[in-house]
Amino acid sequence: MSNDSKNGKHHEGDVAFIQSLAELLNSSDLSELSVKREYGEHDRLTVSLSKHGKPVVHAAPAPVAVAPAPAAPAHTAQLPAISEDPASLPGAVTSPMVGTAYLSAEPGATPFVQIGQTVAEGDTLLIVEAMKTMNHIPSPRAGTVRRILIDDGTPVEFGAPLMVVE
Repeated sequence: MSNDSKNGKHHEGDVAFIQSLAELLNSSDLSELSVKREYGEHDRLTVSLSKHGKPVVHAAPAPVAVAPAPAAPAHTAQLPAISEDPASLPGAVTSPMVGTAYLSAEPGATPFVQIGQTVAEGDTLLIVEAMKTMNHIPSPRAGTVRRILIDDGTPVEFGAPLMVVE
């Protein structure tokens, strides 16, 4: 069995993931976006997108949907990196499932929480819709909402950082 076919199942969703990142970049005020996914010790995907240049995708050991690179060799280290990975912050609240995240109970309603708001453990922070089921995501701790990392209606993956509550 070739390396491509063994690792192909891990990477089937990468094209959709990259397209989602590109849509996020285009619909936000961000100018650059970098993401690194670890599938295993020697199997990872690094995506760097910029509004001012062409996207570059690195995959190891089997490349996946590699976009044309600039003339000079492109390395993630050459791009300004996001200083911190929100998922690694101690107060990060991550998605327990794949779905669509909503910040309020219905369109136009007041969001469940806002930046700077104090929440108690168990308070609803947002909803993740999965398979037509609305799943309330509770705060895992009491604290203050420091960051909201997604927009209303954003597709999210399992383990994706949603908010920071410290």
